[in-house]
Amino acid sequence: MRGLKELNVKKKRVIVRVDFNVSVGENNEVIDDLRIRESIPTINHLTEKGAKVILISHFKEPKEKSSLSSGKKGKIEKNSSLRVVAAKLSEVLGKEVKFCEDSVGEGAEEVVKKLEEGEVLLLENLRVYREEKEKSEDFARKLASLGDIYINDAFSVSHRDHSSISLLPKLLPAGYGMLFEKEMRVLDKIKRDPQRPVVAIIGGAKVKSKISTVSYFVENADHVLLGGKIANTLLIVRQLAHNKPLPEKEIVDAVKDMDYTTPRLHLPVDVVASTGVSDKKVRETAVGNVREGEDIFDLGSETTRLYGEVIREAGTVIWAGPLGLSEEKLFEKGTREVGEHISKNKEALKVAGGGDTNKALKQFGLREEMDHISCGGGAMLTYIMGGFMPGIEALKK
Repeated sequence: MRGLKELNVKKKRVIVRVDFNVSVGENNEVIDDLRIRESIPTINHLTEKGAKVILISHFKEPKEKSSLSSGKKGKIEKNSSLRVVAAKLSEVLGKEVKFCEDSVGEGAEEVVKKLEEGEVLLLENLRVYREEKEKSEDFARKLASLGDIYINDAFSVSHRDHSSISLLPKLLPAGYGMLFEKEMRVLDKIKRDPQRPVVAIIGGAKVKSKISTVSYFVENADHVLLGGKIANTLLIVRQLAHNKPLPEKEIVDAVKDMDYTTPRLHLPVDVVASTGVSDKKVRETAVGNVREGEDIFDLGSETTRLYGEVIREAGTVIWAGPLGLSEEKLFEKGTREVGEHISKNKEALKVAGGGDTNKALKQFGLREEMDHISCGGGAMLTYIMGGFMPGIEALKK
């Protein structure tokens, strides 16, 4: 694979795949620009070298998608348009960023044709077209026609087998950007020679995708600390949390062979339970005392204390996923306190990843305490686990 600095980009139209799927508020303003700021080194390098920079990204999923076969693009909803990101990027860069209301076709071709050396253009949300996620060769060719060189600086979505990730780089001279390089450099330390003990903290709501992650770290880390829905699910399957129905058979089958007896796997011993998110009556209780009609929304105090003892001795900390419903004030304590325990370990390499984890770090003022924040939790975990990364394989042509 080639890095950005190995490519001659002067006067070239350089298509840069970024991940600008950022958080936007009720008034359609960017409220978290971390991913935008992380892309700046690559953009600045290209503009300084005289490239014509064409940025492409996915964004919020449109309710109605267009198709190349229709011959025209439908009207895109305001909250699915990257226009708001173009405005924020202009502010962060300190220079105008042009915006095109399409990502392929005559409109995009005309705007690209007028682009001058050192200028930056952001094309519309790739997912306006269903072909982006369908891995369409036709869509990839139309994107490729806009540029001379392709740069992948979207490590966070490089585990996705989408047109702009796995097909487009095969059609142009290609390489990876500075953010992509930084992600690999940090995560390679964890893959190849981690400082031990390695502590993996796994939470969040995506149970199916996290089961294989838990299994991997039970085998390869020194400690695995669980919270969120993945912890709740294992507690129920293990029949430690009573009065709760078993999850679907697929999940039960996936976790039934997991070694629950290993001292490396840590489940909550107490939790914060309530009959609902809006119910102000919450109580902290032992796992086995969760009542019928209650759900588990956070870690209990004894669990966070025990997790803190493990984190204190860690040489490497990998954190993916909040440990409760941390966006709600009543249920933020577990995630916040575990984050604070991580921040107090000044000797460990501390890596966190995933959109919800990033939100929690921002919410609790802990971003600066991490050594590295990966812009994508799924990609971070897939890379560490040695899983297939279409975006990386496509650059190895």
